[in-house]
Formats: sequence, C-alpha cells, structure tokens
Amino acid sequence: METLQQFIHYFPQALTVSNLAVLVLGTIVGLVLGALPGLSPTMAVALLVPFTFVMTPSTGLTLLGSVYVCAMAGGAISAILINVPGAPANIATLFDGYPMSKQGKSQTALNMCFISSLIGGLAGMVAMIFFTPPLAKIALKFGPSEMFWVAVVGVTCMAGLSTGSLIKGLFGGTFGLWLATIGYSPMLGEPRFIFSDTLAGGINMVAALIGLFALPQMLTLMEGIYEQKKFTEKLKPEKGILKKNIIEVLKMRKPLTIGSLIGIIIGIIPGAGGQVAGLIAYDQTKRFSKDQSKYGHGDPRGVVAAECANKAMAGPSLIPLLTLSIPGSPTAAVLLGGLLIHGLFPGPELFTEHADIVYIFMASLVLAQFSMFFFGILMARYSYGIMNLPKRYIIAGVVILSVFGSYSIQNNFNDIIICFGIGFVQYLFQKVGIKGGPVVLGLILGSIAEGNLLKAMLICQGTGESYWNYFGTGTINIILILISVFSIVYSLYSSVSSSRK
Repeated sequence: METLQQFIHYFPQALTVSNLAVLVLGTIVGLVLGALPGLSPTMAVALLVPFTFVMTPSTGLTLLGSVYVCAMAGGAISAILINVPGAPANIATLFDGYPMSKQGKSQTALNMCFISSLIGGLAGMVAMIFFTPPLAKIALKFGPSEMFWVAVVGVTCMAGLSTGSLIKGLFGGTFGLWLATIGYSPMLGEPRFIFSDTLAGGINMVAALIGLFALPQMLTLMEGIYEQKKFTEKLKPEKGILKKNIIEVLKMRKPLTIGSLIGIIIGIIPGAGGQVAGLIAYDQTKRFSKDQSKYGHGDPRGVVAAECANKAMAGPSLIPLLTLSIPGSPTAAVLLGGLLIHGLFPGPELFTEHADIVYIFMASLVLAQFSMFFFGILMARYSYGIMNLPKRYIIAGVVILSVFGSYSIQNNFNDIIICFGIGFVQYLFQKVGIKGGPVVLGLILGSIAEGNLLKAMLICQGTGESYWNYFGTGTINIILILISVFSIVYSLYSSVSSSRK
C-alpha cells in the first residue's frame, strides 16, 4: 500500500508537457527502430542514451523507458508482415502472425498484437509496482543451478514448436544447440568447431535469427517470382475491425493468463529475456489447447500468447536492476548506464533518496503502454501497403535490411556470411519439414545452459559439494526439474496420440 501511495503521489508529475512530449517521441522511435530487423531494443535504447545528457533524470529515463517498451512491440510489425522478427523477443509471434498476413489478415494480426501487448504490459507493470520487494528476493535465489534448469525447461519446448514430426523438431533443436557451442568457450577459452576464421567469434544470435527466418522466406518467394500469379489480392484497410478484435482478444483468457504469468516469472529471472518468455508462453498455450493442429497456420491465440508474454516481462525485468543493481538483460544493462550517468545508483536507497525519479519512471512505463497501443493500432491500419507490394520489392528490401541488420550488431562482415550461410541451410531444412523455431530455441538456450552449467561445476569443485546435491536440491531446482519431466512426458504422449489418430 505504501508503494501504491507513492506511485499515485508522483504520477501527476509524469504528465508534464516535457515528459509527455518525450514519451510520444520515444514511442514512435521505438516502434520504427524495433520494426527494423537487427536493431534490437538494446541497440535502440543505447542509441538514445547520449540524448538524455541534456535532460533532467526523470525526462531522460522517460525517453529510455518508452523506447525500451515500444521497440519490442515494433519488432512484431516486421515479424507479422514479412516473417522477420525485429527483435529476438518476437520470434514466437511470427509462427502464427505471418500465416495470418498471408491469409489477408495482417491488420487483424497487428491489432491483436498491440491489444495483447497492452494487457500483458499492464500486468507486468502491476507486478513491478506492487511486488518489487518480494520479487527482488526471489530473483536473488536464482543461481547457476537454477538458471541451468530454467534453460532445460526451455529446451523441453522444442517438441511443442515443431508443427510436424517430433523427431524433426528435436533434430532442429539439437542443431541450434550445436550452433551455440561454435567459437571459443566463454569459460575455458578453448576453440570449438572453428572450421574457418569466420567462425572464430562464434554465432551472433541476431545474425543467426535473421538468417533463420528472413532468408529462407525470401528464397521461397523467389521460387515463384516469375509465375503469372499475383502475390496477393489487393488488400484494403478493414473498417470497424478494432472493436471486434478487442472483443476477440478479451475472450482469449487462457492465452492472456498464461502469457502474463510466464512473462512475469521469466522477467524476474536475470538473463532469461523476452525471447524465452514468448517461446515458453507460446508452447504452453499450445499444450493446453484442445485443437493444437491450428497453431502454426494462422491461429491468433499464438500471437496473443507470445506478445502478452514478452511485454509482461518488461516491468519485472527491471526489478533486479532497481533494487539489487543486477541488470536482468542487456537492455537493462544499458538502462543502468542511463541511471549512473545522472548520478543515480540502484539499490534500496534509490526508493528513498530519489523516490520522485523512480516513481515518475514507473509511471512513464505505464503511460508508454497506452502510447504504444495508440500508435501501434494506427500503424496497423496501413499495414496493407506492405502486403500489396510486388514480390521483387519485398525480396530486395528484406535482403538489404538483413545485410544491414547483421553487420550493424558488431560491425563485422563475418556476421553477414554467417547470416547467409545459416539462411541457406535453414532453407534446405524447410524442404524436409524442419522449422526454424526449434533451431533458434536451441541457439538461445544453449549458451545459457552451458554457461551456467560450467559455473555450477566450478562452484562444486571449489566448495567440495557434490553435483547431485547442488543441482538436485532446493525448492526452485526441484520445481523446475518436475516441470521439465512433465513437459517431456506430455510431449511424448501428445506425439503418440497424434500418430494413433
């Protein structure tokens, strides 16, 4: 109640002209930068940090916070329209979002995306405002062993992300895990699978992400570019559809509930990220649905669950940063830099000595959810323009953005080579029914699992504690192990049942 009183007390100060102007600017910039493949929310926030030097602390944090929230939402625009996630957090969105676009429902998909983003984002903000102290204590309990089991839980979702054969899904996931091991070991410095100097720096996740989803789709489009058929019929904006979409999304209680809960839980775990939240929420929503076969073919529930989850994690992901000085994600680390620039040091004292700045920042994050919704719906209304473009323009534009996005992460030409190499391999994989979802899941979780496994093993060697005792005891470890076992058993059961049918 004290936190709520403080929030209500400082909320009007977030409504000043300067703060609102910066909020609108941050919303538009975040949506545009987020929609460009390769320009992640981390990069979008980092690009705007220098502009905050001349601003007051509250106004500067309002700008960074609005960009952080809206860049993830912007990533869904490219995921739905051209099958290229603007950010890793939007990977699960394209599984059903792009098929909806191909069916002429791009405006509906984007409307549902921003409606569910608003609901999930507000759920995350409520958790952040009301439960910051207890959630911060939970975040402290996640050590290397707990993070290893979190990664294992994510790995068990590979079967759920494969819309066909269970074996093909597991093969794709294993290929992704192997990609995560290429390069020098982060703990031991040993070279692994470095067949060429191009691979010495390892596989950059964003470059691989673009290669897995953008290039195979463009190669598929090129196959029929000289056919006489039109890409799509001329699409027009649908009038009066927003109200219908809002009602439809509100009826999807299961995807909204699962997405919000998983997003909040993943958000407080340092290092997990929105991509893990979106993928796990998508997988669990699919598991608890009676008609699982519709997922992956344009089911709006997949879009709602994924976008609700990756927005719900935004608020809780800042809790370890504000209370413990522990950035829970790369973007949170950039925000930490923004705080330090203005002489603000995260910790318990931040809520007492600089309560006005903290609560104005929280209020701006809440307002950013509504600003994102308004401008996102406005952009969705004109999404038909992209879908009406001829194939050759779409292919050229996506390839140029792929090159730009891959190179801009590290200014390294090798990332472009890796992007195109992985893209061609995934194009061949698609020919035999191996989807990109399990591959990217293995790539993301492989580094998390390996890094925390090695850290845990070093701790055991240093303390003399047995591996079983360190990994197999503790409430959080046991819960995560049980979830992993249940997920594997359920996947096998579903696979056997489908085969019998």
